[in-house]
Amino acid sequence: MSLDPSLSPLPSPSRSPATAREHEVVLVRHGETAWSRAGRHTGRTDLPLTEAGEAEARRLEPALAGRFFAQVLCSPLQRARRTCELAGLAPQAAFDPDLQEWDYGLYEGLTSPQIHAEVPGWLVFRDGCPEGETPEAVAARVDRVIERVRAVDGPVALFAHGHLLRVLAARWLGLPAAAGAHLLLDTSTLSTLAWYQGVPALGCWNAPLVQS
Repeated sequence: MSLDPSLSPLPSPSRSPATAREHEVVLVRHGETAWSRAGRHTGRTDLPLTEAGEAEARRLEPALAGRFFAQVLCSPLQRARRTCELAGLAPQAAFDPDLQEWDYGLYEGLTSPQIHAEVPGWLVFRDGCPEGETPEAVAARVDRVIERVRAVDGPVALFAHGHLLRVLAARWLGLPAAAGAHLLLDTSTLSTLAWYQGVPALGCWNAPLVQS
């Protein structure tokens, strides 16, 4: 994997620090919205789930039922909040602004082909967004989330957004934000961050739900 070293924002431990608890962190990307279906970059625009998105989110409930979570954190944006509610974990959820999606600035609402027509080769994980966030800024936010969840005594669930969670997974592994480009993530999927002999690891990634 060839990564631009200038995009490695903050040091992230490759081994478990003394204060970390070696438990799972379950990542849940919100259900479909009209913009996610159309491939439009949806950062801080607060869109609801589509009917299909609500159906997707409901399928999360049996997948998560009976699992104990010491902490549930959720983006304050309604697409994540509603997904958390339909998954059955809203009563114990706390909102964390660090889990909001990437601020796309001038690229908000645009598709990748529209952006590439003006900026050929643009990649959000490498280039960031004009008048929005840089990869370093997003990495700093998810590093704060990682520090908090590693201090929790028990498993954690996070409800958030596609690009944000891809950077979070990269940073969990000690990789720069640019590595998020390698981690495709669909709506209403489950992923797990874990440990392997004291080393941060991926337990599973982009796991689809069984259609009912």
